Amino acid sequence: MVVVWRKSVVCGAQGSQALFLQTPVIRPALASPFLQDRSTPGVQHIHLSPSHCSGSKAASIHWTGERVVGVLLLGLLPAAYLNPCSAMDYFLAAVLTLHGHRGLRQVVTDYVLEDAPQKAAKAGLLALSALTFAGLCYFNYHDVGICKAGAMLWKL
Repeated sequence: MVVVWRKSVVCGAQGSQALFLQTPVIRPALASPFLQDRSTPGVQHIHLSPSHCSGSKAASIHWTGERVVGVLLLGLLPAAYLNPCSAMDYFLAAVLTLHGHRGLRQVVTDYVLEDAPQKAAKAGLLALSALTFAGLCYFNYHDVGICKAGAMLWKL
């Protein structure tokens, strides 16, 4: 909850006397006990991350993995165009599916807040990613493949 005061209260009736140094315009009226720092009595410091996760390396490893997949795609796309082959098609199918899955999983993690809907959304995303990979593999096996399809689109 945030309290916003009128400008006439802060700046005076004429607007010439500013009281910004003495009175805050916006101040937090309610802070969760989870977010408050208890080290200094009477002072509220708001932390954005809980202290029990501060020593975890999982977020750092996940971030590094996402960057590796992104850089791998940057090199893989020109290589697939220059050297179209079956192995490149399947490797590209796997990396594209992994890249899309990780990106959409982060969206689900950020925007689906309750536990049960988040589990259902992640299960649906896993099914969608498996279906995407199977579809790309089917396209590679029964049609021209991802590399040749990209080259055909490039020629248009």
